[in-house]
Amino acid sequence: MSNRDHPSARPASKTLLNLGNLPPKRDKFVADGENNFPRTASHVDPNNPPWPAYRGYHEYSFAHETMGKRLPTILGKAVEDVITTLNQQWDEEKIVDLLKCVDRMKLLMHDLQNNAKLRPIVDDGEGDIPLWNKEIAKYFRDTDFMSAPWLFAEAYKYRRLHECFSVSRYWREYDVFFRQKCDTFGRSNTAVFELSTRFAEPFAFDPSVETEEDKQHVRHLLFLELTQISLWGNATDLSLLINMTEDDIKKIQSTGGEHLASTEKNILGNHLNRLWDLVANMRGGRIDFVLDNAGFELYCDCVYADWLVQSGIAREVHFHGKRIPWFVSDVTRKDWNWLLNTMKYGSLFPGASSAEMESLRQLGRRWKQYEEEGKWVYEQHPFWCSGYTFWSVSEEAPDLFQHLSESDLVIFKGDLNHRKLTYDCQAPTNTPFNVAIGPLSSEEGAPPVASLRTIKSDVVVSVPLDVSGKLDAEEPGWRISGKYAVVLLSDGNKEEGKQEKQ
Repeated sequence: MSNRDHPSARPASKTLLNLGNLPPKRDKFVADGENNFPRTASHVDPNNPPWPAYRGYHEYSFAHETMGKRLPTILGKAVEDVITTLNQQWDEEKIVDLLKCVDRMKLLMHDLQNNAKLRPIVDDGEGDIPLWNKEIAKYFRDTDFMSAPWLFAEAYKYRRLHECFSVSRYWREYDVFFRQKCDTFGRSNTAVFELSTRFAEPFAFDPSVETEEDKQHVRHLLFLELTQISLWGNATDLSLLINMTEDDIKKIQSTGGEHLASTEKNILGNHLNRLWDLVANMRGGRIDFVLDNAGFELYCDCVYADWLVQSGIAREVHFHGKRIPWFVSDVTRKDWNWLLNTMKYGSLFPGASSAEMESLRQLGRRWKQYEEEGKWVYEQHPFWCSGYTFWSVSEEAPDLFQHLSESDLVIFKGDLNHRKLTYDCQAPTNTPFNVAIGPLSSEEGAPPVASLRTIKSDVVVSVPLDVSGKLDAEEPGWRISGKYAVVLLSDGNKEEGKQEKQ
């Protein structure tokens, strides 16, 4: 029987092997694009992304700055907005009810600043309760704000913020960010009129454009520029247009390849021409926009969608917004209605000329007519405001996946949607986009998916390693500055889905 106390039972010292015939050691190991694949979808879950998640305790990441400073600041400003509203009330019941909302916001602030554990969402009658509480119970039991994946923790904070009002009697639909969204659009007057005065009149070719080949060339150039306007639209000054001379922009059809090259230089992953190849022969198709910011960016998206309809590329355009106030500036139905009605009826820009205002109203009338005719459809599925990434859409929201699969192109706008597409994890920058978005590229029936994103957070894909490495060395803040962008495309898997149905 073994004697554990005997000296001979002590762990052996190192054993040295004299081996001379093994292959030599390699001193450099660089992951390449072909072998650098993530976990398979069956081994991925919300707490175990395809690559390591960004978490709030990662001091090297933007997650740490957001969870520790940005979110408390945003919540503090939200409280200030509610106090402003409170001071304008006269009905005692509404005042008391709103004060209870403030108390719940202060409790959320306490939880956020003290890194509390993530509790279930209170059942407030919203349709997303099963989505949220199943995910929390299954993957995040006893998890706190800083240790959960950043994307989930941040989404959870905004759902908790909505809960502060959704359990109230009078303030269920209150949007603490609405004033800010309206104000941002109101300060964008120069760029707003730069576009409205060009696109209020229905699109028509210049008389000098006669052949079908020339017309297709004009469509190509317009598509590339309008795509870039939609891409950079969350910059409140539309520098793509307003920094040009009058000669440069006399007719947008005349803009040549040299200008396009100059505006594309900061698009690090650039599938613009692949995107054009997809839509060039599309006639009467359906295009979907998964929207990002309200106000001026939504306005740019609508200018883009208007041209897609007028050019005959799209028969109908579906716009997907959020059911609740989300990540400060995301589009809700209230924001959508406000924009179109302000354009048609409002007087938001007191310094504007009568011609400028009429151009804006003309656009507003046409866009509302699109709604009435069913050419434009605004939608808001609960899944968009869940804690799940878009890798889970076919499993957690099969009705939404089926609906998207009927589209000829789904355009995801902005940084948050890109984070959800790519699971917001530490994928190598040279990871192909179709790999980074997982099932939304490979699932049977998956539609073509494009991401138009100005880079404002850590995750970056489809950018060569030498490019990202150089930027990391020379511009350490490039991933959060919004200076750079990507336009990426996945061809989807619709053909295989069609074959399965046959």
